[in-house]
Amino acid sequence: MNESESSPLASIRNIGIIAHIDAGKTTTTERILYYTGMTHRMGEVDSGTTVTDYLEEERERGITIVAAAITCRWKDITINIIDTPGHVDFTVEVERSLRVLDGAVVIFSAVEGVEAQSETVWRQAAKYSVPRICFINKMDRIGAEYDRVFHEISERLESTPIPVQIPIGAGPEGSMGEFQGLIDLITMKALYYKTEDLGSSVVERAIDDSLRADADLWRETMLNALSDLDEPFAVAYMTHLEGEELPTSAIEAALRRVTVSGRAQPVLCGSSFKYVGVQRLLDAVSAYLPCPLDRPPVVGRHPKKGTELSRKPSIEEPFCGLVFKIQNDEHGDLSFVRVYSGELKAGTRVYNPGKDKKEICSRLWHIQADDREKVETAHAGDIVGVVGLKDSVTGDTLCDATQPILLERIEFPETVISMSIEPINSADKGKLADTLAALSREDPTFAYKFNDETGQTIISGMGELHLEILKNRMQRDYRLKAHVGRPRVSYRETIRHAVKGIQGSCIRQTGGSGLFARVKIDLEPEGQPKGAPVLRFVNKLKGGVIPSEYIPAIEAGLREEAKSGGRTGFPLVDLKVTLVDGDTHDVDSNEIAFRAAASDALRKAVHEAGAVLLEPIMKLEVVTPEEYLGDVVADLGGRRAEISEMHNRGKLKVIEARVPLEKMFGYSTAVRSLSQGRASYSMEPLHYSAAPASLLEVLSGE
Repeated sequence: MNESESSPLASIRNIGIIAHIDAGKTTTTERILYYTGMTHRMGEVDSGTTVTDYLEEERERGITIVAAAITCRWKDITINIIDTPGHVDFTVEVERSLRVLDGAVVIFSAVEGVEAQSETVWRQAAKYSVPRICFINKMDRIGAEYDRVFHEISERLESTPIPVQIPIGAGPEGSMGEFQGLIDLITMKALYYKTEDLGSSVVERAIDDSLRADADLWRETMLNALSDLDEPFAVAYMTHLEGEELPTSAIEAALRRVTVSGRAQPVLCGSSFKYVGVQRLLDAVSAYLPCPLDRPPVVGRHPKKGTELSRKPSIEEPFCGLVFKIQNDEHGDLSFVRVYSGELKAGTRVYNPGKDKKEICSRLWHIQADDREKVETAHAGDIVGVVGLKDSVTGDTLCDATQPILLERIEFPETVISMSIEPINSADKGKLADTLAALSREDPTFAYKFNDETGQTIISGMGELHLEILKNRMQRDYRLKAHVGRPRVSYRETIRHAVKGIQGSCIRQTGGSGLFARVKIDLEPEGQPKGAPVLRFVNKLKGGVIPSEYIPAIEAGLREEAKSGGRTGFPLVDLKVTLVDGDTHDVDSNEIAFRAAASDALRKAVHEAGAVLLEPIMKLEVVTPEEYLGDVVADLGGRRAEISEMHNRGKLKVIEARVPLEKMFGYSTAVRSLSQGRASYSMEPLHYSAAPASLLEVLSGE
């Protein structure tokens, strides 16, 4: 860490705040902004006055929809924070934020504990090896239990939490054993916060005798966990057991090592709403989460040679960055870029190796949610907004043209729900196309296509809330008046069994230049890995039966036909197509003919192989008081749900199930009425699986 101690990069923390919906992410961010001097008045989610929830839609609903970036300073550390959404429909915002962050603060509610979306964001952070610290929030609420949530983090998330604080009491003011403050297990001091001055002053006292035994027990848990995980600390701990003093600096250094390496996660607690524990959380971010220098070099490959390359987080290295988000506003697209190496200057040209295009970075900005500050240069470790990029989209690499590197793209889940949209008058057709293009640049999980047969435009997304918010944004932000249809499921189609030797042709020879092509294919079902094309093409032609220049046209024709759909018109997936034979004509064969012949062959092969309809299956978690459990379970039975597990969460019952999306429209209203408004649920796409044959017949109109 010698280099990092002297480098300006050592004083940067790029962190995300991630959690299940309603765990208190945005409130915590507001407190952080206040204590770091970025704001002089704390915003509140309930009153719609928060800095990071700046969209009209966010303020009305009291939820975060887009990840907002904020830069603030705490003591001598610059912290770039991204406050991410908790609602599962916007999980892509979490995914792309974690891809470019160095560390994360995971917030848990002391009442609800580890919830469905807590598991999802934890998995996403683990996927990108992002070091985490945990903050058990809402210790002032009825039913708050630190011990239970601590053990849930360990067991349900299969992780290694290490306690660095425990609460003094739990529950609301005036209750038995109310939440009063924290015990710091490193210094063994009790900390009491004053709510009248918004938690700005903290009173440090000796630990009460009544709390001492519990504190000693938790401290021993912390020290034992560190000595198990960290060899240098184990040596220091042994000398301490022999009577020597154990310095706090040794504990903090060990906590930093195990956190940065991802071996463990320090656990803090407090109540952001009641101003308790947020300053200590900022201290923990500075002390335990990595700076850009602590992270391994970013790895990519040469765009033409395919050789593996890496870039260290240093300004001495060639420039390399990743576009991880695009935000559309009245001045054009603002592209959020994480700079991994080198430096980026305003007004310079950079190279997009994925698109093989040069881009101009006209202006650079440090972003404060919906506000911005102009900068001339961004260095390795920075997160900046770039104005001027024309062709680059989310997941694209930007780099120095003389030393190109292509970083791994961000994977996005498939859409599962769609609805039709059409402008109220024909004059707005062009405006609709422009609006949909702008929204899809911003949001990679939003897709649209024009249906030639019906004349309708179909928009697709991750859930009912996702599409509803996109529809409202079109009307409010883009002033587009449009009719929208009812949401419907985005099905997929595959084939039942393999077929061989299916011939397709395109022959039009009526004098003059004609068209001639024949292809023969074998078709079989084959599950393709996530992120791969839905169709695997294999060329097994012998002896140049078809000239090699026509092979790309054959593959393109097959892919186009698969996209246009099978028996029901939904896209075909999980196919392996092998080209086995064909025929050409010296004069009339061309790319157009082979594209059409390939399309014809696949259409015939799919018809012969038999269709299987695939429907999106959702992972569902319902949390309900026990008295409504029977009604909720009976209702799920009528929705073709498979219940995989039921367990307790405090006094509540948790039902985990898999259920077809087709049966879940309007579920929020149903579950509210079944439980008198006391049950809650969350749902996320899990996978596609075979739908009942009767559904295939209905959708194909047979």
